[in-house]
Amino acid sequence: MARAVPSLDSYLDTWQGLHGGYDPRSSRVVGTWLRVVHACAVPFARAGASPDVVSLLGVLVSAAAVGLCVPGGRWVVAGAVVVGVSGLMDSLDGAVAVLTGRASAWGAVLDSVLDRLSDLAHVLALWVVGAPTPVCVAAAALAFVQEYARARATAVGMDDIGVVTVGERPTRVIVAAAFLLAAGVYPGEAVTWAALGAWALVGVGAVGIVQLLVTVRRRLR
Repeated sequence: MARAVPSLDSYLDTWQGLHGGYDPRSSRVVGTWLRVVHACAVPFARAGASPDVVSLLGVLVSAAAVGLCVPGGRWVVAGAVVVGVSGLMDSLDGAVAVLTGRASAWGAVLDSVLDRLSDLAHVLALWVVGAPTPVCVAAAALAFVQEYARARATAVGMDDIGVVTVGERPTRVIVAAAFLLAAGVYPGEAVTWAALGAWALVGVGAVGIVQLLVTVRRRLR
């Protein structure tokens, strides 16, 4: 028998409580994303899926995206699609945890670690298509620094996520998937598209860190 799961409003309220009181309804981007995640998570929750298993599946899907990009050519289109799917999978674990009442501190730590591995896989996908190594390293580092800065700020007293920056995880997933798609559709210019994708990640990452640090400084002074 399928399990009963909380409504969308109940899920958003719980998400708000788990993120320091930040109301996802106050951001069109965050609110829309969480609505999509909720709709996709409901079948998993009704089936009684383990949030940790969903987290691991997300990393495996990200790794598969890298593998699909290795041959190049039109395979990169498939890699781009899988990057998009992996981005959704990375959010599903938390939603499944909330909907099944199995959210835990351990789950939050595991989710954060695996999300960073998925971030790395997305940058690797751009690298194997031809993006310059230094730019890829910078893109990955900026993503890691933003997430570390937010976690550290929360640990020392900031009571919510602070601000939704332009460099949040959904944006990074969309950027990687979009430029990989272009590289697959135009294989003759794949290296150029991959490089542009890596530079775009550097751009949103740099702006995102500045946005976050400005907010953190104001909140913790």
